[in-house]
Amino acid sequence: MVEAVMLWNEPNNLSHWDFKVDPDWKMFARMIIAAAKEVRKVNPALTIALGGMSPVDSNFVKLLGSYGVLDYIDVVAIHGFPLDWNHWSIHDWPQRVEEIRSVTNKPVWVSEAGVSSFGAEEVQVFGIQRTAELLRPIVDRIHWYSLYDLPATWTATTRHKEAEGSAYYRHYYMGLLKEDGAPKLALANFPDGLGICQWFHFEDHRLEDSVEWLRRLGVTYLRTGLSWADSFRPNAEVWFDRQMQAIEGFATTLTLCFTPEHLGLVPHYTSPPKNCEDFAEFTNRMVSRYASPLTQRSTSTVDHESSEPCAQLG
Repeated sequence: MVEAVMLWNEPNNLSHWDFKVDPDWKMFARMIIAAAKEVRKVNPALTIALGGMSPVDSNFVKLLGSYGVLDYIDVVAIHGFPLDWNHWSIHDWPQRVEEIRSVTNKPVWVSEAGVSSFGAEEVQVFGIQRTAELLRPIVDRIHWYSLYDLPATWTATTRHKEAEGSAYYRHYYMGLLKEDGAPKLALANFPDGLGICQWFHFEDHRLEDSVEWLRRLGVTYLRTGLSWADSFRPNAEVWFDRQMQAIEGFATTLTLCFTPEHLGLVPHYTSPPKNCEDFAEFTNRMVSRYASPLTQRSTSTVDHESSEPCAQLG
């Protein structure tokens, strides 16, 4: 069942939100508030998580707080990849969590933590063990990123692609399994109590195998997403239903993100939408279909106030 809905993903990262278009995140704040109101209408008990930050930035939390965003969410989520991309030590995880707790009374979840096997699988083994040691005592949710390596023929979701050098190619080695399903060393060292973050692409061929591996690993908590942009593809609803039915046995944090090109201020998945109500409407539809009180009761038996355009800033 869906235990939480996460509104957007890494909004303080240029690969996921175009802050050149929205430099002060006012449009983002307006969008999140509008969407959160729709969640409350459909299921007041559903946990609302603010899209995981990357980098971890207490000033970003304070900025959103000044816009009133924190009044509408229940959890602040953060992402960390200190052995691959962040400029801090893996041993600093408790400090990073405390930095966010110092500026909000909301619970902090680690909705993505990962280490690539780009240089050596042994590095990933150390990373997953140390991450679990540091974070399990201090946060309620840790989602390891990820189960599968990204297939070599797919494009990683970053802005500058191959121009990033080795930083780009590390995206392809974050899984516990290689893209063909072969286990890495870290799989046998997966710690008890960790969740998994596994993004499923549209009509992802790995869906059923992923569910089987999650069960074999004893995973309880899953984080995945539904793409707003994908919702305009032919047969999108059929795919969304298939994905959500396959993962209904897990406590899922469902991330909603990615702007359809025709609804953005610029034609790109990172763009602020022209109207906040468009993302709020998508949020309402997804929560109504997959996380309403009726849906949650049905699943358990088996095992808009804002219509202001985002561009109208105060």
